[in-house]
Amino acid sequence: MDRPPALEELIATLRHEVSRLRDELGAVRARNVWLGQENAALKQENADLRRQLDKNSGNSSKPPSSDGLKKPPRIAGSLRGRSGKKSGGQVGHRGDTLRPAGKPDLVERHEAQTCGHCHEALTAAMASGVEKRQVFDIPEPRLEVTEHQATIYRCAHCAGVTKAAFPAGVNAHVQYGPRLRAAAVYLNVQQLIPEDRVCEVMSDLFAAPVCPASLVAWAAKTAQSLAAVTAHIAARVVQAAVRHLDETGFRIGGRLCWLHSASTAALTHYRISAQRGDVPRDLAGGVIVHDHWKPYYTLPGLAHALCNAHHLRELKALIDIEKEPWARTLSDMLLAANTRVHIARQAGAQALPQIELATIAALYDAILAEGFAFHQQQPALARRPGARGRPARRPGHNLLIRLRDFKDDVLRFAHDFAVPFTNNQAEQDIRMMKLKMKISGAFRTFQGATIFANIRSVVSTARKHQLNILSALTMAPSDLVGALTG
Repeated sequence: MDRPPALEELIATLRHEVSRLRDELGAVRARNVWLGQENAALKQENADLRRQLDKNSGNSSKPPSSDGLKKPPRIAGSLRGRSGKKSGGQVGHRGDTLRPAGKPDLVERHEAQTCGHCHEALTAAMASGVEKRQVFDIPEPRLEVTEHQATIYRCAHCAGVTKAAFPAGVNAHVQYGPRLRAAAVYLNVQQLIPEDRVCEVMSDLFAAPVCPASLVAWAAKTAQSLAAVTAHIAARVVQAAVRHLDETGFRIGGRLCWLHSASTAALTHYRISAQRGDVPRDLAGGVIVHDHWKPYYTLPGLAHALCNAHHLRELKALIDIEKEPWARTLSDMLLAANTRVHIARQAGAQALPQIELATIAALYDAILAEGFAFHQQQPALARRPGARGRPARRPGHNLLIRLRDFKDDVLRFAHDFAVPFTNNQAEQDIRMMKLKMKISGAFRTFQGATIFANIRSVVSTARKHQLNILSALTMAPSDLVGALTG
């Protein structure tokens, strides 16, 4: 049966409208998918930005100076926790206080003229004793000038002229002595006072006019004279059973360069390099402690120990920011293992019993398994349109993978009591460079930076050996090597 033309036209119109609506619905659905992806990406970006804002020196590797006025309380959130001890000196601690000198340099006597009771005159015969009080002070700073006179002789037999020799180091008509030069270098290298201000100090304290160029020349000469000592320190670091490695960036002549440190509890060696990846290649055998910078793993024949202070800070960020439950458990477990090692070491043990080591390893594995299970339940992170490479992982997931793959290096402190829990030794030794940069800014030349690093290697090592720095800087290099060896 034929349909009226009007009906056919209506049906055609409706079909066209249905097709149009389907196309529009498909476009809306596609746009909704795109908007959903964009929304997820923005949420992820927002979470990443919030994570950056919530980072501080307690839950990341940011320095405490970056906390600013929002610096968190150190005790409440401290990774070390409370010791339970009272503030101040502990029982058995030998305090260092000012004690009277047995032979004072000067004695000033004070006499009374009249009796404080009846006001009659007093005489020396009435004195029955003295009360002593001592004041320790420095004398007025002044330079002590030593004039060296070399006698000139004329031989009575041949009429030849002979002049006596001056002591070694006495070369100029007038010059500053080794102690004053060492004091200026000490202020610049150890106390990190800029060159111009060192010159002001020498002028104000000792009335010794010194120009920055002279200070630079003194530092260069000091570094040259200590070259054998620096080489001795570097050789002993190479031979050490456990070394701490770290590196930090700074600028030389406007270019980014790097200070590399290799240190022990008794030795510090600094080295300047134009590349961060220029790690020390002369280490052989033993253990290196570091913060998991990958180039250190390219060094052959070495065992590795990772800094657990870094791990604790990363775990604290996961606790504070992401609220991941496994992170608290692992943080407590690592701290408890370190406490157990500390107690065993104090008791004279050389290692933990095998059953304890097995328990620590099993607990470690169980906590990591809990962490992986947690992340398997999380939705996948959004990928930006056109993004390449493997799908992004959350910070906690990345940390879990690293802790799993480098388990032996994380727990090496529990197996070898010579290996510390953290890499704090290296961080303390390298921290001075950050302070140097804040005070003085960049170095002008690579040579100047190398001179600073070489002298600082000797100064830091001497400090670790309880040596007086001024004495070390004026000591004969062979004697200083002997003192640092002992």
